[in-house]
This record gives sequence, C-alpha cells and structure tokens, in this order.
Amino acid sequence: MTTPLQAPEIPGAKHIHSGKVRDLYELESGELLMVASDRQSAFDWILSTPIPDKGKVLTAMSLWWFEQLGVPNHIISTDVPAEVAGRAVICEKLEMLPVECVARGYLTGSGLVEYQASGTVCEIPLPPGLVEASRLDEAIFTPATKAELGEHDENVSYDAVVATVGAETAAALRTATLDIYMRARAMAEERGIILADTKFEFGTRPDGTMVLADEVLTPDSSRFWPADQWKPGQVQPSYDKQIIRNWLEFESGWDRHSGEAPPPLTDEVIDRTRAAYIGAYEQLTGRTFIA
Repeated sequence: MTTPLQAPEIPGAKHIHSGKVRDLYELESGELLMVASDRQSAFDWILSTPIPDKGKVLTAMSLWWFEQLGVPNHIISTDVPAEVAGRAVICEKLEMLPVECVARGYLTGSGLVEYQASGTVCEIPLPPGLVEASRLDEAIFTPATKAELGEHDENVSYDAVVATVGAETAAALRTATLDIYMRARAMAEERGIILADTKFEFGTRPDGTMVLADEVLTPDSSRFWPADQWKPGQVQPSYDKQIIRNWLEFESGWDRHSGEAPPPLTDEVIDRTRAAYIGAYEQLTGRTFIA
C-alpha cells in the first residue's frame, strides 16, 4: 500500500525518479509518464502532510498555460493510466538543461535578500531604494543551479550559465524565459493577478530543438499576488505556498536552521493552501476546478 508521500505503483510503468512533488515513470513505449503528487515542499523539506488535490491543480494549470503560450513543449498526451488520471501527462524524453530559468518582475524572496546586501540580483545592478515587492523597471533573468533533492537551489550569474551550457544556449534560455514571463505576466494582470516571478525548465530534443518542460506557471513554480492588494514595502498576500512558509517560520515554533524536520501542517493551513491553489487556477483560467 502506498501513502500520499510515496510514488504509486502503475501497471506498465517503471518508476525511475521522484522529486519533491513529481514522480517520473518510463512507459513500455519508451515515453515518460510524469505524475504530480500532492506532496508539499518548503525550505527544501518534503513535508509530512500533503495538500489534497494539489497535483491535479498543478497539472490542470500547466496544461492551460501550455495551451495559451503555444511554445514548443514536452507534452505528448493526457491519456494516462486511471490510477493517475487528472494529475499526469505523457511527455517526451529530453536532455534537460541544468539551469533553473527564473524571471523576476518584482523584488522579493532571495532576490530581495541579495539586493539588500549588495544592490544586485544575480550580479545584475538594480536602482537604489527598492523595497519588498517593488516592481522592476524591466524584468530580469536570474538563473539558479538545479539542486539535488534535499539541497537548495543557488542563484548564479549569467556568466555561470554561459560556463555551464555555452553562450548560444545561455542566450536562448534568457530570451525564452523573459519572453514567456512577459507574455504570461500580461495575461495574469488582465485577470487581476500579479505574476511576481516564475521558474522554467527547458530540455532539448535529439535534433537540438529547445522545448519548455516540467510544470509551467503554477503556484509551486511562481509567485502569484492579488493585484488589487499590491502594496510595495510589505509581504504580499499570495496564491502560492507562501502561506506554508509563513506558518512554518513565524507561527509553528519550528527553527528552520535546527536541522530538524518541519512539523505537520495544521488542518487550517492545509485548507488555506488548497484554497489558494484552486483560487489561482480558477481566477487565471476562468474554469471551475473539479477534483
């Protein structure tokens, strides 16, 4: 018997990898089955309490964005085994590029921490006087390393990306990341949501074509804020897992630097987080989420 934190057994599919949220299988056809679980991560820990229906929300939102964006991506089919219906896709095997491609249009999170220390984000100089949630004059490409499970992604400079994947690929990643972010940000703003920042992953096909992969523009990979409540200088209300981060840091009594695992989430935090994920999906897509 599997628990919500374990990868399920799926007939005809060989489990080959599990990340913080997703489980990856190889099908007899040679294609990949990517399953979004209800596991929740925070501060590089997989929490002991899942968020019900989270995997279905992430999958539905990613599919909606892939449709809207119309860019080459890894999706082959949504005709998946019944055991993972609604939370999985069949996708291409790609050579994944070892870069977390982050676009920021607002200053928050690790970007704000670096800015306060040095006036830069990923070595990109920014104007003085910016505060929590300041809107940047231009969106910036702030890449990070792709860390192993349990490790923390580290922000790196553009030069580090060039050293890792080469100048041509680095330029293509930066251009694609900022282009997709700006298009998505405009669409979100039309729907009353600020897309503060987001993370993309790209892979290449055997012929060298670069395609968008993994999840895209979900509450797990992005910061979504209600536009009508945006106030620079303070932490913003959010549609993402910031609810969990805030509870763990400020209310749970857990010391994130202790080395001890985080405590189980309360029912109230679980319900608020689930509602935030569903709320983001419904407001962005105009569709009603069906569990």
